[in-house]
Amino acid sequence: MSTDALPEATPATPFRRLGLVGTGAMGRGIAQLAAQAGLEVSLHDARTGAVDEARDFIAGVWSRGVAKGRLSEDDLARYRARLHEAADLADLAGCDVVVEAIVENLKAKQDLFARLEAILSDDAVLATNTSSLPVTAIASACRVPQRVIGFHFFNPVPLMKIVEVIPGLRTSADVVGRIEALGQAMGHFTARATDTPGFLVNHAGRAFGTEALRILGESVTDHATIDRILVDQGGFRMGPFSLLDLTGLDVSHAVMESIYHQYYEEARFRPSPLTRSRLAAGLLGRKSGEGFYRYEEGKAVVEDEPPLPAASPVPVWISPEDPEAVQALSALVAAAGWSLDRGERPGAESLCLLTPLGEDATQVALRLGLEARRCVAVDMLAGLDRRRSLMTTPATEVRYRDAAWALLGHDGTPVSPLHDSNGFVLQRVVACIVNVGAEIAQQGVATPDTLDRAVELGLGYPRGPLAMGDHFGSRRILTILDNLFAATRDPRYRPSPWLRRRAALGLPLATTEPT
Repeated sequence: MSTDALPEATPATPFRRLGLVGTGAMGRGIAQLAAQAGLEVSLHDARTGAVDEARDFIAGVWSRGVAKGRLSEDDLARYRARLHEAADLADLAGCDVVVEAIVENLKAKQDLFARLEAILSDDAVLATNTSSLPVTAIASACRVPQRVIGFHFFNPVPLMKIVEVIPGLRTSADVVGRIEALGQAMGHFTARATDTPGFLVNHAGRAFGTEALRILGESVTDHATIDRILVDQGGFRMGPFSLLDLTGLDVSHAVMESIYHQYYEEARFRPSPLTRSRLAAGLLGRKSGEGFYRYEEGKAVVEDEPPLPAASPVPVWISPEDPEAVQALSALVAAAGWSLDRGERPGAESLCLLTPLGEDATQVALRLGLEARRCVAVDMLAGLDRRRSLMTTPATEVRYRDAAWALLGHDGTPVSPLHDSNGFVLQRVVACIVNVGAEIAQQGVATPDTLDRAVELGLGYPRGPLAMGDHFGSRRILTILDNLFAATRDPRYRPSPWLRRRAALGLPLATTEPT
């Protein structure tokens, strides 16, 4: 269902009193923002003392704001006066919207909403903060399903400036408009998405970790090198294995499996057996003291990168297939003071540098009729600025590998050597991110602009998936995927029609068709 399918609503009537059921970390953050937005907030929790703890916690946040000069004493007093305890569910009777932030269990949420319907007026809105359960399924147990909507925040709520707004199949347009207005009044970007597994942000984030795990599982390199490449070359704030350790495998693995199965084993979302075995071993990440990294005093222990090898200069021949890559690598050779082999074919002792997109070094060497023992591939997708990745064939001689390594690192830029792989590390992960994003756009889960902004805010990527594809070049991304698919026959890498059509036409990936 397209996110544009809902009819235009009249200007949203603002909410005045918000009920909050569940005062854990998510509930506290929602209550804080609602009070700051001017709503009267009634907090209910089944656990005795939980509401007092929540109010004290929120007041502490505001008090620190006063101490730092971000809030006035008047602000503090006004906000605190808006937080009220609802000792019983019946005390929420006057609320015009109730947000639940309870356990992630379908029956528990359905039962709660059924009880609330007996208390609230028929025009009160019921919003669920679920991160993974179908909103339509939650609403199906309600007498008035038109008033039920997903309102999914991210933790920590005050800092993550995004909330997903997810209408169920029967949610009314008026409810959508009012909830979007509420999210904006709370200072958040409201990302409207359809009621599909993972909604928008968790759906769009499937490629980053799963493809990194696949690369690790193929012994292309170690987890720390994958993290370094994606941070330095890709511009991501955190590598996938650092992120898995931060989130905890008990959470991440469950999400990976859930979304994979909800999409009926869609290959693009396939989890890795690596996380299942590590979960069984209790290697959860930071919370257990060891995950992909070992932690001492809360800090990851990371081994130093291997030193640059000593190597004598040799003539360097560059594959002519990518003129931009030839230019950049030729400049690097000149800056290092090495000689450039300008022949149509490489000289007898020349190092052969290849620049594949989605191919492995072996295939390119064979296709070009080169001696594999002298071939080293260089990933040119992101250029040569912050880190450089090289890839050998199984036949590459150590002296040629070391020569390429020394050349690429002559100016102090770090170099990551990899075993042969279709698409290096960066190419594979970026191409999969773009492809999943393109398929989200194809399915109408969210508008292209909403998708990109939501991913930037919710996942911290340097760009949204469609903008990322445009940045690296949609035709290059399509080439990477086509070559990955041709080599592996794995449907995981089949390009989305959205990507293929726009790349073929030379259009930005956010381009929509006329309606």
